[in-house]
Amino acid sequence: MELDLTRAQLVRWRAAIFAIFLASGLSIATWASRVPAIKIALDVDNIQIGLMLLGAGIASILGLSLATLVLARFGARSGMLGAILVFALGVAVIGVGTDVFHSYVLVVAGLALFGLGNGAVDVMMNVEGAAIEKQVGKTILPLFHAFFSFGTVIGAGLGALAVTFGLNVLVHTSVMAVVIVVIAFVTHANVPAREITMDPVDAAQKRHWRERLHTALAAWREPRTYALGVIMLGMAFAEGGANDWLALGMVEGHGAAQAIGALGLTVFSVSMTVVRIFGGPLVDRFGRVWTLRVLAALATAGLLLFILAPTIPLVFVGAALWGAGV
Repeated sequence: MELDLTRAQLVRWRAAIFAIFLASGLSIATWASRVPAIKIALDVDNIQIGLMLLGAGIASILGLSLATLVLARFGARSGMLGAILVFALGVAVIGVGTDVFHSYVLVVAGLALFGLGNGAVDVMMNVEGAAIEKQVGKTILPLFHAFFSFGTVIGAGLGALAVTFGLNVLVHTSVMAVVIVVIAFVTHANVPAREITMDPVDAAQKRHWRERLHTALAAWREPRTYALGVIMLGMAFAEGGANDWLALGMVEGHGAAQAIGALGLTVFSVSMTVVRIFGGPLVDRFGRVWTLRVLAALATAGLLLFILAPTIPLVFVGAALWGAGV
């Protein structure tokens, strides 16, 4: 049976999960904000960029799929540490592949590590967030997701600064990788082992991890899991498309400078963050179904405006609506 946590332990646990959400967003925006520079350094076309992103997406799906097995075998606490270290390594390899070896294959390998680690940690940090929500008895998961968005805002802003000050991709990604590794070890020290997050708290549980795997897989016998999956797939396309293509779209589609492209990603991320902060009250006020419908329509309108806008200011408006919707 789990021991009750002190208030200080609960506060540290909550702060650690906030930091992990932030680190995940930080890693994504670090890569996304430098796509135009990577494209130039590797001298590749948009088809090759698309294949790179496809590789990262496939790796992310693999990470999502393996997360259940990792949870059952090691628990969320140790699993998150391993996953964060994997995507931090991926961020660093992207920089090395871009500016040291000028290797398309090495950058793809870095993106694969990046996608694998982020996909796995995505599941486990949400498991932790749900456990904290259950512990405190309040709806705070939208706020955890807001911290992911804070990470993308900070990452995109730092990306814009890196471009402005002429930092190459190697320096930028190496510094960010070190920051993420520090976050990984600090948060690991402050996340308690809990049965609810499938952490093996004694030797007997370590021996019977297959029972925890059976429990974790039980969700797939619930039809609503698949309905939620379809909704999440659509929103993942909408959000992931922005993270991967928004900066490049502004540079090549609308003739903006690289720093303006990174700034466009920042606007998207800020807008998304604001709506996530107020996500709980929105759902409580209007209900889940209507909130989903209205925001999905807003995202669609923003995406269309981003594509078709004749001026850069309207492109920024489209990016803001796009971010608010997703």
